Amino acid sequence: FGIDTDENFVITTTNRKEITEDNFSELVQDGVTLYLLQSVDQLLLSATKERIDFLPHYDTLVKSGMYEYYASEGQNPLPFALAELIDNSLSATSRNTGIRSIQIKLLFDDSHGKPAVAVIDNGRGMTSKQLNNWAVYRLSKFTRQGDFESDHSGYVRPLPVPRSLNSDISYFGVGGKQAVFFVGQSARMISKPADYQDVHELVLSKEDF
Repeated sequence: FGIDTDENFVITTTNRKEITEDNFSELVQDGVTLYLLQSVDQLLLSATKERIDFLPHYDTLVKSGMYEYYASEGQNPLPFALAELIDNSLSATSRNTGIRSIQIKLLFDDSHGKPAVAVIDNGRGMTSKQLNNWAVYRLSKFTRQGDFESDHSGYVRPLPVPRSLNSDISYFGVGGKQAVFFVGQSARMISKPADYQDVHELVLSKEDF
């Protein structure tokens, strides 16, 4: 790597966790992306790309976000899909100590690409590992890794309060990817965890599947 013998360096995960002798076996797995840096908080000179490989659940290929909303019993299923996307933001902002901001934008300007639904919030954000695991559509319990880290990690179901924004709209319902693929053909997740300096971006599409 062209490192001088008197030069200090660190090896970290994409979440900036330093690899040490104590955590090596825990953090270094097959296919994991690592950074070689001068310091843990060093700014990246350019964006890094990582391809996520996993065995999709068969529902990804066979049903792909269509059948879940038939349970709406003849009602317009679109609100169910939007509620799932908004629920993610409600969960992400549920522990905010300051202003809780959630924006829902419908974009129809072709100059920015195809029409899109954008949900923007100022929640806690997701790490690269949480984004990676979010991508695994219906992660099978037979292939789930022991260190699976959900974007709902630490979630505690709130007490029922009528008409409250308690981030529990659809926690036990269908997932975000079913909602995405019911509404459109691809998803772009951009997230910056509150205590991290890096911005993580995930692109997921039916074409990839």
